[in-house]
Amino acid sequence: MTNTKCSVLVVDDEPYILSTLAALLCKDFEVLTAESSMAAQAVFNSRSVDILLSDQKMPQMSGVRLLEWVRQHHPQTVRLLMTGFAELEEAVEAINRGQVYRYIFKPWRVEELLEIINSAARSFILERSHEQLMLELQHLNAELEGRVSLRTKELAQANQELERKKRELENTNHELEQKNKMLEKLALTDPLTGLPNRRAMDRLAERELRRRERYPHSLTLALIDVDHFKEINARYLLPGGDSVLIELGKVLTTCVRGADLVGRIGGEEFLVIAPETNMEGARGLGERIRSMVAAHRFSYNNEDISVHVSIGLAVVEGNVVTDYEHMKHAAAAALSEAKITGRNRCVFYSMKASPFEQAG
Repeated sequence: MTNTKCSVLVVDDEPYILSTLAALLCKDFEVLTAESSMAAQAVFNSRSVDILLSDQKMPQMSGVRLLEWVRQHHPQTVRLLMTGFAELEEAVEAINRGQVYRYIFKPWRVEELLEIINSAARSFILERSHEQLMLELQHLNAELEGRVSLRTKELAQANQELERKKRELENTNHELEQKNKMLEKLALTDPLTGLPNRRAMDRLAERELRRRERYPHSLTLALIDVDHFKEINARYLLPGGDSVLIELGKVLTTCVRGADLVGRIGGEEFLVIAPETNMEGARGLGERIRSMVAAHRFSYNNEDISVHVSIGLAVVEGNVVTDYEHMKHAAAAALSEAKITGRNRCVFYSMKASPFEQAG
């Protein structure tokens, strides 16, 4: 993002959505709001707008019609459409008529919404920069053409400089695109396994606990550690150890439900977030992971590798109040107990009871 904030016009006929999005975006953007398509048109008539985020279902004029009007009168504005109705015809209409940059469904996730708007801002800034450079190049070409008959040699040199600038611009744009992709990936993804990293899992767990405050339900955190992983690294070196971790990540994703989340949080440690999972469900989850890892054929350079895991599970029931730090501490304590008592086992800890409940 540049020092100058991009302007974002949020259009929605629900005031609380306007206030929510304004509060969410005001730190990084110049936020404008409008409660109707007509009010949004008035904003466009009075000033320029970089990004338009419009709701689809609005009285008098729909979001698609507004986006179509903006495309015709203010084509440089990046257009985003959000709706709570996942209708295929509406999506096609929005793409064909309004030529939307992205189509966002309600209720949106904060991380995804911010990423979409930041991506739109980057696109707008790059396009604006490119247009400015093209204007400069056009001006330079016009000046050179006026002097071509008298300064042929200088024109040739200027053309060479122009080509160099074009190449630099292409290289800069390419490098910027690659760096943005790399930063986005590094921010929330473990580069070895492709799973969410510690930062991402922390965010996901905090989000699930916030959801649990509104809609109480049971929740399980499972902390998984590879037994004797140092011996695997010592024997097969780092490439062999990395191969085991990559394959283990794939195995873990097959052990969980679609609603569960798996991530690598560091070294040989993985974390599973299992919403709507009580103690009985946690026992099934932990044993399923333990047994499937033990039964899986891990190999490196055509040599089989015996892999087992120890698992510490912290379980909180729906009526118990807790936070992420306490659950992480409980899961870590349960994992330590599993290691001490023999490895290749699961230890469960209920957040409403003090003693450990163990399972081999």
